[in-house]
Amino acid sequence: MNQDINGSESNNRQEHVQEKIDYVYKVVVIGDSAVGKTQLLSRFTKNEFCFDSKSTIGVEFQTRTVTINNKVIKAQIWDTAGQERYRAVTSAYYRGALGAMLVYDITKRPTFDHVAKWVEELRAHADNSIVIMLIGNKADLVYQRAVPTEDAVEFAEDQGLYFSETSALSGDNVDTAFLRLLEEINGVIYKKALGCGDGKSNGGDSASFKGSKIDVISGSDLEISELKKLSTCSSC
Repeated sequence: MNQDINGSESNNRQEHVQEKIDYVYKVVVIGDSAVGKTQLLSRFTKNEFCFDSKSTIGVEFQTRTVTINNKVIKAQIWDTAGQERYRAVTSAYYRGALGAMLVYDITKRPTFDHVAKWVEELRAHADNSIVIMLIGNKADLVYQRAVPTEDAVEFAEDQGLYFSETSALSGDNVDTAFLRLLEEINGVIYKKALGCGDGKSNGGDSASFKGSKIDVISGSDLEISELKKLSTCSSC
């Protein structure tokens, strides 16, 4: 069993825990305003839902640590504000990101129509091997659906993205979506390490490491070893 990490032990214990982290993966959560980005992040990192949530101002991040293939992975998840006026600020945060959650609201068609622009912006600022998960949020609002699942599947297949529909309110598929993204990132890192070991140039075959097929998530076998928040949620 993995050692429990709860931040309540002595300094020596904390130092040991810090040394135990094998990788830190930066993930950005992007999409239009009011699609539920902060709520998804809150559900994944704290298993909470804030009914009085307001639009996120600027950028904040939280963390959660999981175990993937016997490696302890700390996911540093950045919540980028969706308002157009913040684009120039948040674009810098794409740099260094290994994964992205691109979120739209299944009840608001314009948020899905804008997804292509978000993909374009993401690929302009992030590494070309970044793993992207397209998320249709608010799946609990079945009778208000304005974006057919088939439309999202078609777009994801065309763009080489992974896809899932989630509900931050009920928690459905939130963990599995995030954990699958981290698993795919870990696979990219592993393949790149093998490439370096074979004498290939750094990132020489990075295009082949991107999610290249649609994969609707149904579950995950990843073991959660820590649930920890680094910064206060300004919108909760």
